[in-house]
Amino acid sequence: MSSPTLILQVPGDNSQWYALEQAGRILRFNNTASVTNFSVVADLRSLVNDNSDVGESGLLSMAFHPDFASNGEVFLFYQVDEPDGSCCVSRLSRFTSADNGASIAAATEEVLIEFTNPYNDPSDFENHFGGHLGFDNDGLLYLTIGDGGNSGDPDNRAQNTSNLWGSMLRINVDSGSPYSIPASNPFAEDDDLLCVNEANMNAKALAGTQCPEIFAWGLRNTWRWSFDAATGDIWAGDVGQNNWEEISRIQLGGNYGWRIREGAHCHNPFNNCQTAGLIDPVAEVQHNTFSSITGGYVYRGSNIPALVGTYIFGDFVSGRIYSLVPDGDGGWEIDPIDNDTGFNISTFAQDQNNELYLVNYSGGAGQQIMRFIDNSGGSTSGVPALLSETGCVLASDPTQASDAMVPYSILAPFWSDNALKSRWLALPNGESISVNADQDWEFPVGSVLMKNFELNGELIETRLLKHHNNGAWAGYSYKWNDAGSDAELVVGGEVVEINDQDWIYPSGGQCLECHTAAAGRTLGLETLQMNKDHVYASTSTSANQITTLETIDMLNEGASTIALVDPTDTSANLNDRARSWLHTNCAQCHRPNGAGNINMDLRFATAFSEMNICDVNAQNGDMGMSGARRLVPGDPALSLILARMSLRGTANQMPPLGSSLADEAGIALINAWISSLESCNN
Repeated sequence: MSSPTLILQVPGDNSQWYALEQAGRILRFNNTASVTNFSVVADLRSLVNDNSDVGESGLLSMAFHPDFASNGEVFLFYQVDEPDGSCCVSRLSRFTSADNGASIAAATEEVLIEFTNPYNDPSDFENHFGGHLGFDNDGLLYLTIGDGGNSGDPDNRAQNTSNLWGSMLRINVDSGSPYSIPASNPFAEDDDLLCVNEANMNAKALAGTQCPEIFAWGLRNTWRWSFDAATGDIWAGDVGQNNWEEISRIQLGGNYGWRIREGAHCHNPFNNCQTAGLIDPVAEVQHNTFSSITGGYVYRGSNIPALVGTYIFGDFVSGRIYSLVPDGDGGWEIDPIDNDTGFNISTFAQDQNNELYLVNYSGGAGQQIMRFIDNSGGSTSGVPALLSETGCVLASDPTQASDAMVPYSILAPFWSDNALKSRWLALPNGESISVNADQDWEFPVGSVLMKNFELNGELIETRLLKHHNNGAWAGYSYKWNDAGSDAELVVGGEVVEINDQDWIYPSGGQCLECHTAAAGRTLGLETLQMNKDHVYASTSTSANQITTLETIDMLNEGASTIALVDPTDTSANLNDRARSWLHTNCAQCHRPNGAGNINMDLRFATAFSEMNICDVNAQNGDMGMSGARRLVPGDPALSLILARMSLRGTANQMPPLGSSLADEAGIALINAWISSLESCNN
């Protein structure tokens, strides 16, 4: 699969799965482990926005009609391009399968709702499409729609019930033209005009009437909701702005507070907001733990007794999986299930037996469907508590790498709060590294990377990045003891004052927020960084690392001759230095399919005109800087890229985690680079 967004089954049929690809294909395959064959049910890639420009658009959801076996009806929610090629028009459509789900013809499409993304400038409002479909037990169709994008919902669309943005809809697709409104919908009396398009929504706003399709509102960007199979309750994960990810139970006529509140906290205004009539979330998770919630299911299966009645949800960025457990007093407690999956969780799924699955959107092992199984016997991670027990270092002297570890260095090191770093890699016997088309290096299962961090000559931390047998990557942080004799595994992350600065030991989930799947997980191990000479201490020789690794059969041929430059090398070209700094420190998230929520591409090889930063409006707020853009040529003071990298201790800082000190040299470099730019044609 390529970028899978959803998997589901036909009602009453547990024999097969259907999977949606973001670009527009629908696949079908048997419900068996280790599937290798699938059929293409529909290829709508010529119709669906292809995600080359906007990371959140595409084929987002699908629902089979409860009577699919007799009527063949399938419902899709997706985005198409506008006539001028810009993004995006959102569309809810009905399709019909004439062969019991073996194929779905594009020609059968009946558009039910179609509306345009609410921007004035094409660089604004390019996210938050929401997009999840489902039928209840009465055969009514539900759809969630996001607030339409940009930071803070600047047009307050989620609180405006004259449009469909920021809401959950409920319609009857079995009557009316193109549908009818359930009588109990909160604004059912306004059904003389349906909000089937932008024109009708504008007319509603002028008349001061409401969209009758709305079931609930005040939602920011609900990414996956579900019915509790036992109670029918609607559980939803709503993606937060800067600080809070929330889980809500959606009720008929409920207002969930956005943009007035983010979770249970004032957002606009930030203090003393009016909360009357707003419904609190069931639970919320702070952004230092979650970054982009993926809603899941209340577990009602039989294979994992310990989970029955708990709500399972996850995080797209970190891969963490949590559960909400009843506290006995009518409330819920958050209980971590797995902090180190290494997955980009695009969706959870439930089969006909109410057993639970998740989908890994991307990763070094490719896209995967994972099934939850009982692990009541305890943890099977097997991660050693002491660095000396890992085999990556000498047991007799953990400060020394073992003979299995091959040292390496990179051209443009990531900023790590003034720490000096040393690096090693290890591969399983007989295995080698391959180079993909993006010149990222792909490591075989069983590979381990190790990095030491020193402050003022003192070894303070060692990090391991491991490619586990299940195909997932996971990061582990070890904190050195005061004697410098060994390092102990840090569980869940920790912040310690060292040499008058706060040193951050990341959790396993935080490791993977930087070591993204889109960037190939390993980051520094790519052709751009590795195409340099390295002094090998064991032989006292200096040689090109790529040539050396190819010679000893650890690297397959295919690496190009491109390379970054050292950002601190003042003799190098200023543009190359600045672009190298941005590539290392920012592009792991800000690239196609990266974890960043705006469509910037800060990779070194991307043409300046294609980076989508020059004179582009702010999507996540202008930080109170009137006239600010992502980058303003010749004007660092109005360039948000520079402003964000200068911050620490706020939600606006970049990078968003892992650093308590700003990179002053990097700030000076990017300042000089922006000052040197004369126009967006540089």
